[in-house]
Amino acid sequence: MVAINKWRTQKVEKINMKKSALLVASILLTFLLGNIALGAQKNRKPNVVFFLVDDLGWSDVGCYGSAFHETPNIDQLAKEGMRFDNAYATCHVCSPSRASILTGKYPARTDLTEWLRGRPERDFEKLHSAQKLMSLPDEEITLAETFKQHGYATANYGKAHLSKDPKTYGFDEAITGWVRSYYHPFSPQYEKTLPAKKGDYYTDKLTDAALDFIERNKDRPFFVHLEHFAVHDPIQGRKDLVEKYEKKLAGMPRKKGPEYILEPNPDGPALSKDELKALEEEDALNLHQDKRVWWVKQKQDNVEFAGMLEATDESLGRIRAKLNELGLAGNTIVIFTGDNGGMSASNQYRGIHHPQQTLNSRFASSNLPLRGAKGWNYEGGIRVPLVVHWPGQIKINSTSHAVVTGTDYYPTLLEMMGLPAKPKQHVDGKSFVPALKGKVHDRGAIYWHFPHYSNHGYQSPGGAIRLGNHKLLEYYENGSVQLFDLENDLGEQNDLSKAKPEITKKLLKMLHDWRREVDAKMPYPKTATSKPAKGSRVTKPNNDRRSVSNLATDVATFAPGWKVRDWGGPAMKPGLRTQWDGRNKVLLTHPLSKTVPCVLFRKFNVPAGKKTSLKLEVTNNPKGNWKLVILINGAQALSKDIEETKWQQVHIDLTKYAGESVAIELQNQATGWSHEAAYWSQIKLVYSDSDVK
Repeated sequence: MVAINKWRTQKVEKINMKKSALLVASILLTFLLGNIALGAQKNRKPNVVFFLVDDLGWSDVGCYGSAFHETPNIDQLAKEGMRFDNAYATCHVCSPSRASILTGKYPARTDLTEWLRGRPERDFEKLHSAQKLMSLPDEEITLAETFKQHGYATANYGKAHLSKDPKTYGFDEAITGWVRSYYHPFSPQYEKTLPAKKGDYYTDKLTDAALDFIERNKDRPFFVHLEHFAVHDPIQGRKDLVEKYEKKLAGMPRKKGPEYILEPNPDGPALSKDELKALEEEDALNLHQDKRVWWVKQKQDNVEFAGMLEATDESLGRIRAKLNELGLAGNTIVIFTGDNGGMSASNQYRGIHHPQQTLNSRFASSNLPLRGAKGWNYEGGIRVPLVVHWPGQIKINSTSHAVVTGTDYYPTLLEMMGLPAKPKQHVDGKSFVPALKGKVHDRGAIYWHFPHYSNHGYQSPGGAIRLGNHKLLEYYENGSVQLFDLENDLGEQNDLSKAKPEITKKLLKMLHDWRREVDAKMPYPKTATSKPAKGSRVTKPNNDRRSVSNLATDVATFAPGWKVRDWGGPAMKPGLRTQWDGRNKVLLTHPLSKTVPCVLFRKFNVPAGKKTSLKLEVTNNPKGNWKLVILINGAQALSKDIEETKWQQVHIDLTKYAGESVAIELQNQATGWSHEAAYWSQIKLVYSDSDVK
């Protein structure tokens, strides 16, 4: 029995020894595997989130000086990373700029020099647009394709705008398309790719898609190219944030200075202060087109735009929160920037004598202290915010004064990730890793070439070069040049081209030499036999309103003292009619668009001691209705749907304004978009019921 117990004891001891050995082995194996996993995570290539915002002005962001817009997540990124104050887009409009980021090449080298599909040529323009491409060239090896070759999962969400499915140039997944409304439904392209319901906001849903991609690819390196459509128009802020900014604006003191200024064409005859003042008063599309002047917003007070921007800021915050949640933040590079300057000059010509709600839909923000806007080669069109977050590699909360541009991201990211460069591909790019490391970085000159007319101004096609602190602009209609010292004149107000002829000559030669090197296509004069270049869009015959009727003259003849602006509808031939529906001498007007009404306007002094009224007689076209809106000194005095094809009398009593000067607007607004013509048989100011003028 003793022997049996001894045997059992020895067996138990052996079993315990085996268990201990197994336990030790298990612990060692777990420790070893953990170290292997930790090492694998440590050696894993960094993820990249390229956060690109559309039409974001340099000064729209809090950390770049905005006192109205609130961007806490962008500001926090700057505190944890490096902010660049001399960063540029390669073009002042979107498609060329976006192509440069993906190819590392200037737009002039690829011939993708204009937004796609591009602006139609107009009869009043002296030059044909240069030959251009209408999509991203197939032969380009994009940044996304290079990432994919090195094992990255790649996704493109938002506004690709290169006329191709992003999956054809290196993205595994893509949800892209144009946005007609920031509230669902966004546009037909998104009905299947971005599921949403009524009340959903586009920026939020696009962010949901990016978060889902990151979650699904957390165990492999990824590249997320998040190309937000915001803050491009339609300017529609998220409702809760718009309400916030309405309250904020109401509590702020009114800023001094003009709300808008007129910018003339720098390549045309100089306009005197008196001429500009007269044009400010007579805000008519045709007149401003003839004089080549354009309105530019001067204040950041657009509550709709502010709501859009803060929703975009929230998107960045949500992306970074997800990276933290998944333990990926320490191994993810985040680049935040814009594709071109802010839209402080409207998309296509828009007047400013309208209610604030209308103006908020046309002018996004102010780019001050920079001059100009999207669509211009002034700093307001090309200088963009840039913040880089590279954990553990750069000095936090730092600012770099290095000059960088859109071609530079390709080689910079490859160097940041330890991947081989592709100098034959990103031929125009220079890595700015030295700047990220706090070292001196002088990339040399940077160039711009836009051989087209812009949608955001009447300035001539042109190009530019920046070298050091000096920037030269050249215009292609008349060969005019401007030279600015950006260190001492950030707002580009003091033209030094004549005061510093040697610098002007040097930079102009460099610009011309560069154009020859990259084979930049140039615009050319219109002649009786010339034809538009390949890729150009041309308006249909008779689409120029001036060729249909001189409506301004007809209005002055029909109702002396009245003027017109923002009119369209050439197919209906706006102007005077000898007869219409039983009346002689009838005026026809038509809105410029679904959202922009045709406006008849005038200012006059209401006499004291007399009864004064405005009398109108109006009707519609049998095929379409319109809305008559009357504004007096900017306040709505009447809104009336003109829905019956019969003459209607409208009387507005002006007696309460006796002894005052009043400004009256008669708006012909669209209610649909079919035969929105207004017919006027009478527009008269009547004094004392008998004294008619």
